[in-house]
Amino acid sequence: MFKGLIDTTFRDGQQSPLMFDSFKYRFNINEKKKIFEALIKLGIRNFEFFSPVVSPIENKDFQELLKFSKQITKEKIFFLAHCRCHPKDIKEAIKTGFDGLNLYMGISKHAQKYHFKKTKEELFKIIKDTIIKTKKAYPNIYLRFSAEDFFRTSLEDIFEIYDQIHKFVDTFGVPDTVGIATPDEVEKIIKILKKRYPQKNIECHFHDDRGYALINAQKAVENGAEFIDTSVWGIAERSGITSCTGLLLNLYHLDKKLVKNYNLNICYPLNILLGSILKIQVPFKEPVSLTNRTHTAGVHQKAILNSKKSYEAHQLEIFGVNKKNILLGPLSGWHLIYYYTKEILSYEIDESQAKEITKIYKKNIYQIKKNSPPEKVLLSIIKKFQLKKRRTQSKIIARLENLTN
Repeated sequence: MFKGLIDTTFRDGQQSPLMFDSFKYRFNINEKKKIFEALIKLGIRNFEFFSPVVSPIENKDFQELLKFSKQITKEKIFFLAHCRCHPKDIKEAIKTGFDGLNLYMGISKHAQKYHFKKTKEELFKIIKDTIIKTKKAYPNIYLRFSAEDFFRTSLEDIFEIYDQIHKFVDTFGVPDTVGIATPDEVEKIIKILKKRYPQKNIECHFHDDRGYALINAQKAVENGAEFIDTSVWGIAERSGITSCTGLLLNLYHLDKKLVKNYNLNICYPLNILLGSILKIQVPFKEPVSLTNRTHTAGVHQKAILNSKKSYEAHQLEIFGVNKKNILLGPLSGWHLIYYYTKEILSYEIDESQAKEITKIYKKNIYQIKKNSPPEKVLLSIIKKFQLKKRRTQSKIIARLENLTN
C-alpha cells in the first residue's frame, strides 16, 4: 500500500545543475523554511537531508528546520539522513537528531572496480556489519538500505545482501541512480521484491536521464512500492528525479485515494515559490504549471474561447492553477485578434474588420521580435483602421508564472 512521498529537495535538489544555472548554488535557511513550510502544507511528512558530515552549514540549517517544524505543525515530521555505510555519518546523524538513516552503498561490478576498489564479499561485509551494529546500538532508529545503481546490478547480488540484512531494516531502497530503468523493468522488479520481502517497505528513487522518472514512479506505486522520492520540479543530480507535483497529478488520475492526504491546491503555489527563489519560470515540462494552460495556435485559441474543455483535459484548478493564457502570436487567427482587440484593447470592431486586420497582421509577423512583441505589431495595424474606443482599456498582463517572494 502506498504510504507517501519522501521529499529530497534539500538533499538531491541542491545537487541539481539548475542551482548553478540560476547562480543560486544552495538554498539559504530562509528559502529552506519557505519551501519546507509549503511542503508541510502540501502534506509531505517525510524529508531526506544530507548527512551532517557534508558541511557545517547544512548541519546547522537542518537543526534550524528541525526547530522550525515544531513551530509550524503539530504533525509528526519524519527526518531522514542520507548516509554512507560509514560510522562517522551514522554517529553524526544520530547525534544531530534524525529519525532515520537512509543508508546506501553500491555493489555493482562498476562500483567494486572503480568506486570502492573492493571485492563483492568485502562490500557485503561492510554493509552487513554496519547495519547490524547500528540496529544493535540504536534499536528504535528507522533504517533503509539501498543498493546504489540498482538497475545495473545483478539481482542475484542484490538478493544475496538483502537476504542477509532484511531482518534489521525497515525499508529496502530501489534507486535508479543513473536513470536507466524502463517502466517494464520497474514493474518486474517491484513485483519480485514485494514477493520476496513482503514485510518490508519499498522506497523508489528514479532519475530522469531517459525521461522516465515520472512514469517509472507511477509504475512502482501501481505494483506496490510504499514510498517514492521526489523533489519540487524534480530538481536533482543531472536531469533530475520525479517531480513532486507531477507525480501527485498522475496519482490523482490513477486513484484519488492515493492522494487523499495531500492538499493538492498547494501544488501550483509550491512550484511558483521555487520559481520565485530561483528567479526563473516553472519548467515547461512541469505538468502543474501555467504553461500547461497556455495556448498559442489559432485553432486551439478559437476552441478555447468557446470552451476550455476543448484542449484542457486536466482539472488543474484542483492543483491550484486557476488561470489560463491565450497568447497573441504569429499563429493566432482572427478569432483571437477579434477577442483581443475588443476585450483587451477595448476597440469597437466587427468580425469582418477583425478578418481584414488579421490578413495584414499575418503578412507582418516577420516584424515580431524581442523589442517588437505581437501586441505592438497588431496595435500599429489597428491604428490604421481608426477604430473607436469602446471603454477604458484593460491592463495587459504578460505570460508570467507570477513569481513573487
